[in-house]
Amino acid sequence: MATFTWYNGEVPTGIRVKQVYGIIFDTKGRVLMKVSNSDGAKSYSFAGGKPEKTDQDRQATLRREFLEEINTTIGDDIYLVGYQLVDEENGTPPYAQVRMTGIVKEIGPVHPDTDNGETYIRMFASPERAIELLNWGEVGAKQVHEALRIAKEHLGIKESSTEEECV
Repeated sequence: MATFTWYNGEVPTGIRVKQVYGIIFDTKGRVLMKVSNSDGAKSYSFAGGKPEKTDQDRQATLRREFLEEINTTIGDDIYLVGYQLVDEENGTPPYAQVRMTGIVKEIGPVHPDTDNGETYIRMFASPERAIELLNWGEVGAKQVHEALRIAKEHLGIKESSTEEECV
């Protein structure tokens, strides 16, 4: 069984980054979540995915993935939150799943993900509700809390609305 360990800050040299995800806020301090309903049971996550050779950097990966998956653009300022170290405990080296934060700039019409054809629901939820819906335990809570701290410090987020909204 894989183990997940959360670290604030930059990924150390030598650890491969396999995924980049965004804990992205609206101006009300709510987190934008990607909701899948493909198997009849809703599952909640953040938008993001694998870096591609054409991506200039992690920010470019994040921007591309948000457009492909949930047709959303992110504002100019994107900050590193940290990374989740994944050890699949199968003899392969552990790898990193990076988390970044920023503010939603624009949400376009719903469309299918260009990678898998699935159409996701986009939902804003308070950070505490996002933690609950993700159901990632302490590792998920640490990610969201650190993203919120950074958003308050750098993105002008003051308080977080508890109003949930699908967009």
